[in-house]
Amino acid sequence: MTDAPITRGLEGVVVTESELSYIDGTKGILIYRGYPIEELAEKSSFEEVLYLLWYGELPDEKTLAEFSDNLSSNRELPVGALKVIVELADQGETPMAALRTIVSMLSGYESNTKHPIDPTLVLQQGVYITAKMPTILAAFDRVRNGEEIIPPRKNLSHAANFLYMLTGEEPDETKTNTFDTALILHCDHGINASTFAARVTVSTLSDLHSAITSAIGTLAGPLHGGANQRVMMMLLEIDASNHDPITWVKEHIENGNKIPGFGHRVYKTKDPRATILGDMSEELGAAAGDRRWHEYSISIENYLGQEKGLSANVDFYSASAYYQMGIPIDLYTPIFAISRIGGWVGHVIEQYSENRLIRPRANYTGPLELKYLPINKR
Repeated sequence: MTDAPITRGLEGVVVTESELSYIDGTKGILIYRGYPIEELAEKSSFEEVLYLLWYGELPDEKTLAEFSDNLSSNRELPVGALKVIVELADQGETPMAALRTIVSMLSGYESNTKHPIDPTLVLQQGVYITAKMPTILAAFDRVRNGEEIIPPRKNLSHAANFLYMLTGEEPDETKTNTFDTALILHCDHGINASTFAARVTVSTLSDLHSAITSAIGTLAGPLHGGANQRVMMMLLEIDASNHDPITWVKEHIENGNKIPGFGHRVYKTKDPRATILGDMSEELGAAAGDRRWHEYSISIENYLGQEKGLSANVDFYSASAYYQMGIPIDLYTPIFAISRIGGWVGHVIEQYSENRLIRPRANYTGPLELKYLPINKR
């Protein structure tokens, strides 16, 4: 029996073509549909980047206003979904699992799910789900903390509205801009695990709600979406121990542990998103008069870069940025999903456009020609 060669984890295997994002892991370059991530982070909004990824071009002012209004008009949750959020919070469910569950049940309230491969309807479903995900997460967090759910506001941006629903206070410009930029930076990143899961799901001609549910479940795994939580736990542990950050890191490595927020399957140099978020983390610390989180991070990054040749990824600085905005640590990965849905929807549209069922093979390693015994003789 001849076996085909195996590539574990499909590393380096090209499975499709995409116009959404380009990554040069050697040079540290990330591009969305032709535009460098640095330029989009500086000049665009999350809503504008969503439009770019979904429609293939940057919108003009009128088009962006209409698109943003469509998003803001779809933020409210059905009463049934709110009831389930309360039940899940009472049962001690995790935020990521709650997000997955409610996104799945939203299809029951969406009238366009009967025609999953109509591009126009898929885009409207994308708006419907994208608009509601921040509301789901903010509502869940408030309920589990015994606080009243804050309804969404139509006159706030996607980023500002989430922070408002979460904290009850309208965020200042620095926090809004930082969170908006974080959403842009996490929006798409090639054929990562969760994006691949979404494309596999719709390659069967399943619907968008199923694809996003699959993607959220994939992102929930610690090898994909949980590193920024572990980064912040590390920084808090360093702070509580009164250790010098480098001393703490040395001891941690000597004990056989890895430092979260470093290394990447694609990047062989510093993640360009980490550079942008690092600057924003520093700005947040300066505005709050508390620079310790950024200073800890800089010390760790410099040490690991010089001594171990390791480079920071996007998770390393998103952790301290989110923490300084008052966001609970276990919401970091669900926030990743709130952003990455932009890429997920774009990839679903691409998969539908030239679909072929994704069906890889496996080399069989089990026994052959076993003799079957009746159950009374086993």
